[in-house]
Amino acid sequence: MDDSSRRALRSLPSVSDILSDPKLACSNETLLPSIVVSVVRRRQEEARQAILNGDTSTPEILLSRVIADLDALASGTSDIVVNGTGVVIHTNLGRSPVSKATATAMAEHAARYQALEVDMETGERGGRGEDVERLMRLLTGAERTLVVNNNAAAVLLTLAATCAGREVIVSRGEAVEIGGGFRVPDVLTRSGARLVEVGTTNRTYVSDYEQATSERTGAYLKVHASNFAVVGFTAAATVAALAPLAAERSVLLIEDVGSGCLLQTADFGLQHEPTLAESIAAGAHVVCASGDKLLGGPQAGLILGSEEVVERIARHPLARALRADKSCLAGLAASLRHYVRGEATEHI
Repeated sequence: MDDSSRRALRSLPSVSDILSDPKLACSNETLLPSIVVSVVRRRQEEARQAILNGDTSTPEILLSRVIADLDALASGTSDIVVNGTGVVIHTNLGRSPVSKATATAMAEHAARYQALEVDMETGERGGRGEDVERLMRLLTGAERTLVVNNNAAAVLLTLAATCAGREVIVSRGEAVEIGGGFRVPDVLTRSGARLVEVGTTNRTYVSDYEQATSERTGAYLKVHASNFAVVGFTAAATVAALAPLAAERSVLLIEDVGSGCLLQTADFGLQHEPTLAESIAAGAHVVCASGDKLLGGPQAGLILGSEEVVERIARHPLARALRADKSCLAGLAASLRHYVRGEATEHI
């Protein structure tokens, strides 16, 4: 250690000196003393390490960082921003803002008791998310809906419950990676299933799925590429085209549509985005989607489809670990009611 580093270390104020600084008076009044001391010690140790590593740290820098940390703890609010990125549904900015009715429903249910899993007529334990299930049945035609905490969880749970130890056939062009390093092949591996890629990056046919199908096949998985596109010389096997083959070979047909769209995006001058109702009508046994993208609700993962398959997914041990809480379910139901009432375009 050189002389300048020694001088810098000696110049750092003690914990007591920092705590007695008048600029911390407000924090000392609003936060527990033990919390303030903990923040000061952590920042002081960081300053020491910075000096030992040859970086610059002064008493003024140390004090400013302590004050910033304490102010953030006292205010307890994230930065509210204006989305000027040009990306309407921006993952890093919290995705879709919810409607006022949805926000109110979430706040009210968070602050009060509710009949979350109680049958009010019998007093017996009831099903969680029955309100959402009723609304989704009306809007999509799905026999059953299960709500988990996000779409990645929905895909993982679906594959773990239905395809563990079996093969899942995916087009090479759909074995994709989305934001945050979420890769379809990795999710398949974690679920206990084995990935079988067919076709090519730009062209995949029903015959490719048929040739790869064996007694080990558990499902055909379709993944909608919502945030990128392969254009030009392309071909893809649609859910509707795969449905007869899935029925003939007794294989599950699963689609990850991602956005959770319930309206025709073409009506708003946008490129067509598959709706949940279209996927169900096309013959998918299970459809997975997000609640906080085009649907416009709170963060949630939707698993909808046939009664038998979704019930099997709901019984898997992971379902409890990934289930949505009461505020999420209340907010999702409030968002779906906008669609049922025909007011989604005004409020979402």
